[in-house]
Amino acid sequence: MLNKNKSLSFQLDVSDFLPADESEKQSIDIMRESVSFWKDGFRRLARNKLAMISLFTIIVVMIFAFIVPSFYPYSYEQQIRGSENLYLMEYSGEELARIEAGEKVFPHILGTDNLGRDTAIRIMMGSRISLLVGIIASAIILIIGSLYGAIAGYFGGKVDLYMMRLVDIIYTVPDILVIILLSVTLKYPLRSLADTVPGFGWISTVGVGLISIFIVFSLLYWVGMARIVRGQILTLKEQEFVTAARALGASHSRIIKNHLLTNCVGTLIVTTTLQIPSSIFTESFLSFLGLGVNAPMPSLGSLAAQAVGGMNSYPHRLLAPAIAISIIILSFNLLGDGLRDAFDPRLKN
Repeated sequence: MLNKNKSLSFQLDVSDFLPADESEKQSIDIMRESVSFWKDGFRRLARNKLAMISLFTIIVVMIFAFIVPSFYPYSYEQQIRGSENLYLMEYSGEELARIEAGEKVFPHILGTDNLGRDTAIRIMMGSRISLLVGIIASAIILIIGSLYGAIAGYFGGKVDLYMMRLVDIIYTVPDILVIILLSVTLKYPLRSLADTVPGFGWISTVGVGLISIFIVFSLLYWVGMARIVRGQILTLKEQEFVTAARALGASHSRIIKNHLLTNCVGTLIVTTTLQIPSSIFTESFLSFLGLGVNAPMPSLGSLAAQAVGGMNSYPHRLLAPAIAISIIILSFNLLGDGLRDAFDPRLKN
């Protein structure tokens, strides 16, 4: 038998293959815990203080927009006689008399407008409309843009060429002009539909202008998302897991849905989050021009438009919706930047 102490011996030492004891296991230093893509991304997001403050701000705005109006003592369309053009925390003469009689009257925190409507509740409802428009429009852009870009990038060749040339053409269409044309064209058909067909009465409440905004987002604003998704798909479709899926007989739709788009989820979330403030700004701008929701339903843009005429005498009516729009857009932008930094693999250190 060869001596096991000899360095040139080819005889194996059986003790090297014995299970490790507890002391040997503890000597192994785990440098970093193995985590999933999502867990690692949310950890990185939680370390971004600016993004977390923005997320908290968005949650607070949503509470004021969707929850507080349900138990607020005034409604957005309620006109209180004798309470026109009140300043911040001011009462009308009738309300002061009721207070002296021992009745509790909730103050008008942001005053009232020229019709005696409480400004605070109208700001809340305007924020609700803006948030809904931003979220719904971004969802439309996500669905259309991701599917269009995935199909173009996956099939390539002439399919990709023709589809992306259509995207280039859509980029040249002036969106404001299309919205104005749709508002005029759809005005009477939608009104007749709301008046004659049961279940479509909500069209009169929402307004033809707002519906035209959604149609324009469906027709025009998805092209940016399509280009981003196409670039991701062009890279992913050359990976080994796509080749393996094809070898196993997976259909094109299954590969796109379960393999390619699934691996683009991080990019889709970040792009959609950054699209929300852009949609809110577009809706506010169009509502400022009078192409948004129908009165008395408020929007932050329409509230700002109504306040422009009296900005010298009642500047708070213009400042309140302007500050609300700025806070919402800034919060979503900062949150989108934080999500991009957290879920972009190229930014990991």
